Order: sequence, then C-alpha cells, then structure tokens
Amino acid sequence: MKRAALLLIGCSLALTAHAQSTQAGATQAGAMQGMDMHDMAGMQDMPAPPSPSTAAQQAATTPQTPPAMPMAPSAHHHMPGMAPSPAAQPSAQAASNAPAGTDLPAAHGSPPPMPMDHGADRFFPKADMDRARAAMMRESGGQTHYMALLNLAEWQLHAGHDGYRWDGEAYVGGDINRLWIKSEGQGTLHQSTESAEMQALFSHAITPYFNLQIGVRQDIRPTPARTYATVGIEGLAPYGFETEAALFLSTKGDLLARLEGWHDMHITQRVILQPRAELNFAAQNVPQDRYGAGLVDAELGLRLRYEIRRNLAPYVGVTWDGKTGKSADYARADGQGASQTSLVLGLRSWF
Repeated sequence: MKRAALLLIGCSLALTAHAQSTQAGATQAGAMQGMDMHDMAGMQDMPAPPSPSTAAQQAATTPQTPPAMPMAPSAHHHMPGMAPSPAAQPSAQAASNAPAGTDLPAAHGSPPPMPMDHGADRFFPKADMDRARAAMMRESGGQTHYMALLNLAEWQLHAGHDGYRWDGEAYVGGDINRLWIKSEGQGTLHQSTESAEMQALFSHAITPYFNLQIGVRQDIRPTPARTYATVGIEGLAPYGFETEAALFLSTKGDLLARLEGWHDMHITQRVILQPRAELNFAAQNVPQDRYGAGLVDAELGLRLRYEIRRNLAPYVGVTWDGKTGKSADYARADGQGASQTSLVLGLRSWF
C-alpha cells in the first residue's frame, strides 16, 4: 500500500510540472509574436552580457567615479511649485523693469519709404483717378452754396405813428470764399424812409466758425448819401450766438462801428424765441447825419416765432430803441423822442 501511494504522488507531481512548462512556453511564444521586426533587430544588435569573470576584470580596471550630486536650481529656472530663491528675485525684477515697446530709445536708421498718396493709381490711369477725386471733393463740400435770409420784415406799432423795418442778407460761394449782400433800414408810414443801406462784401473763412468780410457800404437814406469802406467779422460764437462786428470808414473820414447779435432759443421744435441786440457807435459828431460821438443808438428786441415750415415763420415781439448823448439831443431838436417801445409783427423767411 505504501508503494502504491508513493507512486500516485510521483505521477501527480510530474503532471503538474509538465503543465507549468507548457503554459510558460505558450506565454513566451505570444510575447515573441507581439514584438515587431524592429524590436527583434534591436535585440539582435544588443551585445551579449559579459560573463562573470569579464565583469569582474572591468570593475577592477575601471576607476570608480563618485555619484553625481543633484544640481542646485538655477537663478532663472525653478521647479514648478517651488518658490524662487532670493538670489533670483532681483534678476526677475530687473527683467520686468527693462524698457520695452515705445519705452525703447529711438532708432537712428532711415525711415521706411513713404507709400503712394493714392493707392488706386497703381491699378487705374492717373488722369481718370484725378477726375474722380475732383468730383468727390465737389460733391463733399466743394460745390457752390447760396442762401437768402430775411431775418426781419416787420410792422412796428408804437404810440403816435406806425413804422416798418427790414434786415436781410444773402450769399453765394464755396466753403471758404463767398460774396455777401446785406441790406437793412427802417421808416415811418406815410413818410419817407428814415434810413436804408446796402453792403457788398467779400467773405473769407478764417476759422471753422468765423468769416472775415471786406467790401463797401452804401447809405441811400438819409441824404446826402454816404459811401463807406467796410471790414468786419461774422460768425457763430459759443452757445449758438450769431454775431456781427463791423467798422465803416466814409469817404469824408467819418468812422462808425456796429455790433449785432441774436440767439435762437428753441422752446419746442417749431416755437422759437429770439433775443436780439444791435449797437451803433460813432467816433465823431456828424450833425448833417444827426448823430454824435460815442454810442449813437441801441436796439433791444425779443421776438417769438412759429415755424410753419423751416423757411417760413411769422413772429410777434417787442422792441426798444433808444438814442444816447449828442444823438439824443439831435432827435429832440427835430421833435422826436429819444427812445420808443414798439410791438412788432413780422415774418422771417429764407431760401
């Protein structure tokens, strides 16, 4: 019985060893199949491991080198998550303060060549492009402008007698140079016109808002008629005040001056209140024209208009006219008052 048991144990151990060797061979064959030819070639090129005796001889003849110490982090490089060393901080600060971009000093080299003023000339005939640019400039501001404005055309109602007054101007020309025609005057009903004048002026723009004007003024009334050389400035002052200032020198040597201004205050889009003032000055007494030196007269008015259309607006208002100094004395000597207040009804129009 003991021999039979020993025989069975030996057979089982032999079978187990055979199964393990078969499984190891299959695993090695699968690994060999997974390797490509390049890996096989690399394995063939690998040197054979030295034998123990050869390795011992190389170890005896080769000098022993101490292991390399780990390098300290550089001043310019550090590992992520590690704070830079104090020695690296001044260098980083100096690099951040270094000039860059427009802070760099100006270069001394020659500038690049200037491109062409009109790039389209590279592809189209220059004559055609010149004509196109000239047409564009005319259409964008180089064309001829014109306008006629009748600022005042009114009936004046005041104690004793009624009167009338007008003040208008027209111009034609371009953005810079224009020809202006101006006229103003007043009179009393059933009597001759008290004053009337015409001006022909050449206007030249000296700023975007003001024009220099020179020309001639001709007085038709009162008689004898006077002719004046005229120089003045007209334009739009800050806050929308229309202003005029002019000097007049007559052929007799009489020097006059005039200041005039008004402002349109929009109560609504169509209801507009216009305060207006006009001051006339003289440098000397002129008895034949009935005015004295200094402030000759002043006109202050307040007119409220309603624009039926933008270029057609009836208005109603009140005005005060007064003479001062020697001019007032001349008026009293002629049987007239030195000042008067009037209710005015009128029409303002332009085209």
